[in-house]
Amino acid sequence: MQKLLVIIFIVGSFLFSCSPNNVNIDNSLKKYFDSANVTGCFGLFDNALGKFTIYNLPRYRDSAFTPASTFKIVNSLIGIQTGKISDENMVIKWDSVKRWNEDWNKDLTMTEAFKVSAVNYYQEVARRIGHDTMKKWIDTLGYGNKNISGPIDSFWLNNHLKITPDEELGLVKKLYFDQLPFFKRTQEIVRKVMLWEDNANYKLSYKTGWGVKEDGHELGWIVGWIEENKHPYFFVLNIESPDKNIDMANVRIHMLKSILTQLRFFEGKK
Repeated sequence: MQKLLVIIFIVGSFLFSCSPNNVNIDNSLKKYFDSANVTGCFGLFDNALGKFTIYNLPRYRDSAFTPASTFKIVNSLIGIQTGKISDENMVIKWDSVKRWNEDWNKDLTMTEAFKVSAVNYYQEVARRIGHDTMKKWIDTLGYGNKNISGPIDSFWLNNHLKITPDEELGLVKKLYFDQLPFFKRTQEIVRKVMLWEDNANYKLSYKTGWGVKEDGHELGWIVGWIEENKHPYFFVLNIESPDKNIDMANVRIHMLKSILTQLRFFEGKK
């Protein structure tokens, strides 16, 4: 069954990309990047209409970056599919190493580790998966440049593995529709832990990422989807700043919500 899923994915896979006839370039979004003193790009795909809204198309389509903690989406999928993660409630014991984020310094379930983006939890998952199995799945997915050189527990942070914003958006779109080469249960679990907000007007699901580029710039990601009236819209925000003290955690979510508000989300009227 697993081999069949992989074959179907390879045969049916396609580059999720935009073309001039389905793209709206929205330069009015530049003000959110300027006000935060960052550069970057934003992309939104309206699944019902097959239309993109994009700010900074060249960066969105052609520039690749370390996925940082957005890779926890794929690490989770592979971990569950291979049985290294039993389900979202699986606990990995804290190794007693004190880290800068106090939320990481305890025993964590997968759900907790995903929500607080615990690097140590997912480093252990990657070690349990192992290099050969990880490489097989990365190649099968065609994930970014597929380069997982370096230690198995940090290749998504060392700027060897890189992915474009367009590819990130394409991945979560396939995840939403159970179109990745994993069992349905595997994808359901990951979608469940990606859900952050659920109310009468909308559902907001995403994963964040925070890394450092080769030039020393701080790099931030948010990738996911928002649902209104049962219609999904997929988004990716990618930003960078030379400021080592940038409050990336708050900047990226504030930017995302400001942009989505301008695009008339959160009211349940889309």
